[in-house]
Amino acid sequence: MSIVGSYLRLSPAEFARALESPGWAREFKQEQAALEHRRGPSELRFHDTGKSWAGLAHLLARRGLSGCLLDGEDELPGDEDWGYGPPRLLAPDRLAAALDEWGELPFDALADGVTAAELAAAEVYPVRMWDDPFALEQLSAHWTDLRRYLDRTARYRHGLLIWYS
Repeated sequence: MSIVGSYLRLSPAEFARALESPGWAREFKQEQAALEHRRGPSELRFHDTGKSWAGLAHLLARRGLSGCLLDGEDELPGDEDWGYGPPRLLAPDRLAAALDEWGELPFDALADGVTAAELAAAEVYPVRMWDDPFALEQLSAHWTDLRRYLDRTARYRHGLLIWYS
């Protein structure tokens, strides 16, 4: 079993409701999941980084960049554990600021000089992932997909609900 980083895009009104109504976000997540297969690519509300979230967080930390786009900032008040801790929120303005901090950073620059062996030695989760000769390519693909999702979220001026399960 793996720990997967998951995201749900929230409009400003949905973000406010999640803050005001404990338990609402869990129900909303389930409702949105049931609708996701009907949406076009630009309308998708969900995203996940698979088990690559920790590798991406490690690379960002090496460059002194914020990981709040991976982890959120504030716990969802009044909610329970969704797998590996309570869900977290990232407000629309904080998402935009963090994306500005990241800039147009391509994966090659983010991972410059890093090897899978270094990630394994640092015990970045999941350690066995770094034995795969294509692990960095997988990390690159997740970076590209995450950036596309986050950029779209920022264009909509939405926030995020983030959890690990």
